[in-house]
Amino acid sequence: MSHGSIYRAEGALRRLLWPVMALILIAGCAPNRRDSLVLEEVGAKHAIFLVDLGWHTGLAVRRADIPPGLWPEREDFPNAEYLEVGWGDHDFYQAEGFNPWYALKAAVVPTASVLHVVGVPIHPSAYFPAAEIVEIIVSEQQFRQIILSIQNSYTRENTGKAQAIGRGLYPDSRFYAAEGKFHVFNTCNVWVARVLRDAGLPVNPFFAASAQGLLSQAREFGKIVRPASEGR
Repeated sequence: MSHGSIYRAEGALRRLLWPVMALILIAGCAPNRRDSLVLEEVGAKHAIFLVDLGWHTGLAVRRADIPPGLWPEREDFPNAEYLEVGWGDHDFYQAEGFNPWYALKAAVVPTASVLHVVGVPIHPSAYFPAAEIVEIIVSEQQFRQIILSIQNSYTRENTGKAQAIGRGLYPDSRFYAAEGKFHVFNTCNVWVARVLRDAGLPVNPFFAASAQGLLSQAREFGKIVRPASEGR
């Protein structure tokens, strides 16, 4: 599926789900409480990137920064400079083109989920030319927790490396079975928000059901390295 097809599908999904999402989007505009801000400035050394593709938000990290022994599925992408990962509905995410039935089912019925991992050979801002990119600097401890959260999102039959279940949406990308059920209150953006929150970053998943709900919080402590392109 091309970048343009992804964006058109996301736009159609937005229109389909707008009545359901209206209250969530309004909530996402609520001010972010920052009285418990816990950013570890001392020793902060890793950059992570939020990739906003319109409806869907992913998380990108530099592959070489991943601690030894963690995220074994990184071995599937030996030529990648970065890994971008997103979580979503099992059927809709993997569908060829926009499938309205999958979209409706994903919105109203808890469904199985997948992880989509992309091997990115260049900086995310160059690889995803239409996406808003927000850079966040985290400490070694925070980065390790982020990687652990990603690792624990894979469904594994044992403690070994998970096997891909399908080809992904980009040239070097794969789908993997994931933990958790997808529904309108547990979206790809909520998954990213939980990963950040569990690492001690000031993100509230309740206000992150939409991409803008998540990005509006991340902009408070991150840096926009490239705004979204107009007319996306």
